[in-house]
Amino acid sequence: MPNQLTVEGATKVTPISAGEKFKLVAECTFDPYEFVVVGVLAGIGQATDDTPSWGQGAKGFGIRYATDFGDQLAGNFMVGAVLPSLFHQDPRYFQSGKGSFWHRFGYAMSRVVITRGDSGKTQFNLSEIAGNGIAGAISNTYHPASDRSLEQTAQTWGTQIAVDAIGFELKEFWPDIRRRFSRKK
Repeated sequence: MPNQLTVEGATKVTPISAGEKFKLVAECTFDPYEFVVVGVLAGIGQATDDTPSWGQGAKGFGIRYATDFGDQLAGNFMVGAVLPSLFHQDPRYFQSGKGSFWHRFGYAMSRVVITRGDSGKTQFNLSEIAGNGIAGAISNTYHPASDRSLEQTAQTWGTQIAVDAIGFELKEFWPDIRRRFSRKK
């Protein structure tokens, strides 16, 4: 799992520039892990026939994969680079690494609505919420005209936030899992 946007156990954190935000997001977006996530989302869309006009089979899956990758790309850049640069928010995930499982689980889930500003202070995660909304609107431009609606935008927005929430959980606990399995026996 890509960890370019995860900060583990930091005591002193320096802000990153807008250019660094764009570079980190590009590295994450084109990481092999991201292609697997997009494949899972496309597979779910294929199984539920979410856009029937795309059909089934390899062609339908290919279209779903391309549109889901477009959704991820737009979401990643809006949430991790564009809006954080405009609103001076830090797009990195700062691992808690302390406390009980439930405490850490709650902390990770809260990152959907709480983030760290470039100043180091906690603030509302406007980049996450608005960024995925903008990405949902962008998504409408390449979906079939019959699917361009407020409902479709909201569905894309919700899916992107859910994927990010799951990603925050993985970022919180992945370092622990990695350490556990990398111990020499």
